[in-house]
Amino acid sequence: MTTPQEVLKRIQDEKIELIDLKFIDIPGTWQHLTLYQNQIDESSFTDGVPFDGSSIRGWKAINESDMTMVLDPNTAWIDPFMEVPTLSIVCSIKEPRTGEWYNRCPRVIAQKAVDYLVSTGIGDTAFFGPEAEFFIFDNVRFDQTANESYYHVDSVEGRWNSGKDEGPNLGYKPRFKEGYFPVSPTDSLQDIRTEMLLTMAKLGVPIEKHHHEVATGGQCELGFRFGKLIEAADWLLIYKYVIKNVAWKHGKTVTFMPKPLFGDNGSGMHTHQSIWKDGQPLFAGDKYAGLSETALYYIGGLLKHAPALLGITNPSTNSYKRLVPGYEAPVNLAYSQGNRSASIRIPLSGDNPKAKRLEFRCPDATSNPYLAFAAMLCAGIDGIKNKIHPGEPLDKNIYELSPEELAKVPSTPGSLELALEALENDHAFLTESGVFTEDFIENWIDYKLANEVKPLQLRPHPYEFYLYYDA
Repeated sequence: MTTPQEVLKRIQDEKIELIDLKFIDIPGTWQHLTLYQNQIDESSFTDGVPFDGSSIRGWKAINESDMTMVLDPNTAWIDPFMEVPTLSIVCSIKEPRTGEWYNRCPRVIAQKAVDYLVSTGIGDTAFFGPEAEFFIFDNVRFDQTANESYYHVDSVEGRWNSGKDEGPNLGYKPRFKEGYFPVSPTDSLQDIRTEMLLTMAKLGVPIEKHHHEVATGGQCELGFRFGKLIEAADWLLIYKYVIKNVAWKHGKTVTFMPKPLFGDNGSGMHTHQSIWKDGQPLFAGDKYAGLSETALYYIGGLLKHAPALLGITNPSTNSYKRLVPGYEAPVNLAYSQGNRSASIRIPLSGDNPKAKRLEFRCPDATSNPYLAFAAMLCAGIDGIKNKIHPGEPLDKNIYELSPEELAKVPSTPGSLELALEALENDHAFLTESGVFTEDFIENWIDYKLANEVKPLQLRPHPYEFYLYYDA
């Protein structure tokens, strides 16, 4: 653990002049404020630093705009992309009028989810391991004017460039759905991914791997080790920050948009999760796939509340362009071991009980990770508390089921509007515990409908690209 005193001593010892304070807004984007070092003292870690909350999406009205960001000393790292040495620190938000944590701050909601888990006595630690996929593009153009509406993305790896005069075109364009694990020169992004991975490691993220992904056009994935709920969400924000900035440095652009290309795999965020207590894993047992009864009930909660969950874990209109059969984005709400066509996969992780976990494959990285992890944990806890059994596993390739068989398997909502409707009708599992408030759910639904669903009903398709290419 790092104390405020240690952070302040580091600032003095290393003669750091600038402190960059980062916090996350409701949709899931980091915001930041840079202060000169003499503006930070020990009170900044308890009372916070004031700022205007009325300019943050989905937060305060202008007549109640004053808020404070409270520094978390455990999140300090030197920003590798700043010319002047700058210490970056992640913050949570407080109400200065009451001194209480702000109930619309996603990081505060995540902490309440952890506290709720402890209060139930079920466990004391929730581990999450997100796998966020992304595309690296060489060119991105989009516009909507009086006389045209379009988007255009390009990659030197794109199969559509096989006939382009590149002076010369050297070939090696991955075919659609054949981009998984090729070596160079077909995989032209090895070095840039290595730089991304090692940069993340310098910032304290426990790195594991990187590789090319299935789609043509530069789809990739980096991997980091699972972590406790809040630190895993913190790491995912660093992950996105590093990947985008390294790409920018090399004259490329990154998007976590779920479906930027038609006819090939989209980018998901398969999310591994488990619960522990007193240092012991609770998901290992003698039931199906080596799971415990607790794990099965957790799965039952996820499956029962999945339509509502997707209103938070898949919160963009573009999310539902990815959630179609046959593209590694399961739309059928079933569970199975080692089966990537099921929405919940039980990884074949060997006999080590500490590795026993489940993988929820529906989410994508347009989600706010603090909200997504908190919501999934609440759904799982609801399953455990109410002993919601998930039924029998579906150990088949779901994409090859007959129409009659497929009709018996529940499916995910087909649009953001339907997912938000499900969330409106089913959110007691989020609010009864006090993790989410009725105010937050109502505000979330209203924000999404007003800013994403309604605009797309009024404007042509490229408007969607405005919203999500830089997710």
